[in-house]
Amino acid sequence: MDFLPIELQQYVEKHTSGEPEILKKLNRDTHVNVLKPRMLSGHFQGRLLAMISHMLRPQRILEIGTYTGYSAICLAEGLADGGYVHTIDVNAELEMMVRRYFAEAGVADKIKYYLGPALEIIPTLPYPFDLVFIDADKINNASYFDLVLDKVRPGGFIITDNVLWSGKVVAAGNGKIDKDTQAVLNFNQKVQQDFRVENILLPIRDGLLIARKI
Repeated sequence: MDFLPIELQQYVEKHTSGEPEILKKLNRDTHVNVLKPRMLSGHFQGRLLAMISHMLRPQRILEIGTYTGYSAICLAEGLADGGYVHTIDVNAELEMMVRRYFAEAGVADKIKYYLGPALEIIPTLPYPFDLVFIDADKINNASYFDLVLDKVRPGGFIITDNVLWSGKVVAAGNGKIDKDTQAVLNFNQKVQQDFRVENILLPIRDGLLIARKI
């Protein structure tokens, strides 16, 4: 997922503010004890999410795909007073770990944690959101986008992760395309053609597509 040469990647990270200690601990814990640790946002992307949150000072954030809670903690850093991160995941096996780290990070009272299918939970949320972070199964990216767009305030942002899909989006013409790659390709094109947003695709880690609701 990292496309920069290792020397440049190391340089970039050396010139990026470090992870808070609790996130270093969560990073290590995830890599040692949880399957598919590459799903973790990690140091560089996590600091970007925190920076965006600080810039926007959002009142309400929606995250689709909690995993072990790393990105939710980063997003909570920039919340306005009284603000909340609403985060959704289907993996109940990680719940105890996630709640423990929310508590250790001191943000448990700022995060509302939902377990279940996001496609069912999102319609029940009545809030207007300032910022949405989509980082779940790629097959449903388009459905998540459509569900949340009406819940995002004008001028609000939707950030979608893994839109470069380990480079498969440009290698797709070289052979058979798997269903996840096709879903990412379709989603990227969908957002590019959507008149309701303006967007930019950043080649950060595995690609972040940022869309601002007009």
